[in-house]
Formats: sequence, structure tokens, C-alpha cells
Amino acid sequence: MKLVSTSRILHRQSSRFRDLFFSTETLTSPSPDSLYERIAVTGDPKISVVPVLEKWVDEGRSVNKVELNLLIRKLKFLRKFKHALETGQHEKIDILMQEMKEKGILHDQFTLNNQLSAFASASNVRGMEETLNQMEKDPYITIDWNTYAIIANGYIKAGLFDNALAMLKKMERIIITQRSTTVGLDYLLSLYSSMGRKDELYRVWNLYKLSGKRNSSYCCMITSLAKLDDIKGAEMIFKEWESNCAFYDFRVLNRLLVAYCKNGLFDKAELVLQKAVVGRTPYASTWNILAMGYVENKQMSKAVEMLKKAMLVAREGWRPNLATLVACLDYLEEKRDVEGVEDLVRLFRATGPLSRDLYHRLLRIYLAAGKPSSSILDQMKVDGLPINEETQTILKTGQDLQVEMLD
Repeated sequence: MKLVSTSRILHRQSSRFRDLFFSTETLTSPSPDSLYERIAVTGDPKISVVPVLEKWVDEGRSVNKVELNLLIRKLKFLRKFKHALETGQHEKIDILMQEMKEKGILHDQFTLNNQLSAFASASNVRGMEETLNQMEKDPYITIDWNTYAIIANGYIKAGLFDNALAMLKKMERIIITQRSTTVGLDYLLSLYSSMGRKDELYRVWNLYKLSGKRNSSYCCMITSLAKLDDIKGAEMIFKEWESNCAFYDFRVLNRLLVAYCKNGLFDKAELVLQKAVVGRTPYASTWNILAMGYVENKQMSKAVEMLKKAMLVAREGWRPNLATLVACLDYLEEKRDVEGVEDLVRLFRATGPLSRDLYHRLLRIYLAAGKPSSSILDQMKVDGLPINEETQTILKTGQDLQVEMLD
């Protein structure tokens, strides 16, 4: 899909986009209906926000660079990645950069890193290299590890692993110099994993062994090793963390559980979890990982058991993976396990309102078991779900089935 497809936006209104995306002036009287609020209320991340951006520009509004960066971060936090990309205008950023050059507007690290990201996403190696060369020659730009990470990722995507390795070495030198041992280290590990370089993973890990690694780094290392099918290595890193942790963070265990489940090692998964829960309450997501794994492995009775445990310890606002829930309900419905369905639905109701589909599942299993369905229909009305055509079809089918059973 084109982000901004009209020539009016790209050419005649290009100066407006420059003001919108690259202004360094602070707004003197910001409107209460900010650009972020307008985008946020679109709700569905699949809906284009281009009309919102065009209207904002047509109104003669602008947003400074700091506000734009914050806007993108907020959208990413809301998991509206598509909207964040549209706002960033990566597909058109090379055009905007050229316009900045023509109008004498200086490039900075922010704009050049965005240009690098655009080239990396498009596997435009020449564009990446020309931009990096420009940055390295500019005495006013200080290149950080993130710049080299962007380029390395672009090279990896293009299959140029030797070039990527050279960038990762530069990235590593900056991390060592600046003592950036958290986010930088984690990203470095992930990139080496993407290249399949297990030797480099262990080298970097051991290099930072005495630097006080955080839980996020343990999570990243376990995931990186599991990605390379090094389960024994992942277990070793987990044991290292477990023996030194001051606070038991189940998110670290979750990474190992994911690795176990993907490899069908459910006995190991349950054993390590059984040990971890002694004196502790795991996250709902911990049990949910096992439930998802059992569904994938067609062990449905175990999946139901783990899903129930997940919902029993769930915090407010947490809901299980929908595909896992549906698979468990399908299994119980096929078995005509009325109590099993009721238990799952009751636990799910505690995490939020039920959907029409869940009510219909209850209806079908109640009718198949010859149980009265009036309580379900009453609760549907309370939840604002009146009887529709599908509901009537289910009721009619259930009544016909009961008549056949009587005959």
C-alpha cells in the first residue's frame, strides 16, 4: 500500500511535509487534538492513517522532531507498528532528504539513521553504504552503536554476512568504549544469532561475564541459542542466571520453556517449572506457553490443564492466546464435556467480557447435553449481545436434535 500516493503530497505540498517531519521549532500553542491522539483513535492498526496525516498537513499544522520521535515510540508501544511506519514515511524519506539538501537544511544523526533504516528495509545496499560514508566523514555527527546495528541488519537481510560481521565488530567496539552493556549487548547477541554465529555469541557473552548482565541479556542469550538449536547451551545460561539471581523473574524461565516446547521437550519443561513454582507464583504467560506448546503437539488434555492454570493466576487485563483458547474449547466441545467448557468459560469471564462466539459455543454444548439454555440467553442480553440469526439457527438445530433423541 502506498503511504502517500498523491503528487499533491509528494511535490506541491512537499515543503509542508518537511515542516511536519523535520521542524526544529517548538509549537507555541499545541492543540488538544494532537496528531498522536488523532492517529490513536483510529483503533484498528490495519486501517491506513494517511488521510489523518494529509488532513493534518492541509490544516497547516506541524510537529517538531522531538515530538515526532515520541509519537513513533508511542505508536510502537501500542503495537501499531504499521501506523508508526506510515508516520515515519520511510518509503519517501530519500525524497525528503534530497529536498532538505536542496533547501540548505543540515542533516543530523536522527534523519540519517532514519534514511539508513529505510535503505536497510528495502535491502538497498548502495544507499546504506553511501549514507554511512557520509556520516563517517561528517565531523559534526557522532556515530553510535545503533547506526552500525542498522547497517549490519541490512547486510544480513541482503545475505552479505562478511559485511555484516565487519559492522558488528565496529558496533562492539563502541559498546565496549561506552560501557553500553544492556540494550547494545542484547542487540549484538540477536544479530550474531541471525547470522548463525554461535561462536561469536559465546565470545561476546564471556566478554561481558563480569559486567553484571541483566535479566534482559539472559533472556536474549537463551532465545539466541535456542534459535540455533543449542538447547544445552540455553540450559547452561539459564542455570547460570538461576544460581545468581536476586529476584526470580519468570520471564527468563519463559524463554527456556518456549525453546523446550518448540522442540517437544515437555517433560523437561514441566520439570523445570515444577521446581520454579516452589514458594513462588508464576506469571499467567508461563502456563500459557505450555498450553500453546501442548496444542501444537496435539496433547489437548494437557493443554486444557495448563490453560486453566494460566487463567487462575492471571492479573487484571491479561487474556490467554485466542487460538489456544479456541483449540481447547473445540476439544471439549467435541467430547461434549459440559463441565470442562463451563470451567474454561467461567475462568475466561473473570478476565473480561465474553464474545458472541463463546456464548454460542456454550449454547451448542448445553443444547447437545439437553441442558436449559435460558441462563445463557439472559446473560447475552446483559452483555449487549441480543439474539441474532446465528443464535436462532443454533437454537433451532438444538431443538431438532432434542426431538430426534426423544423419538
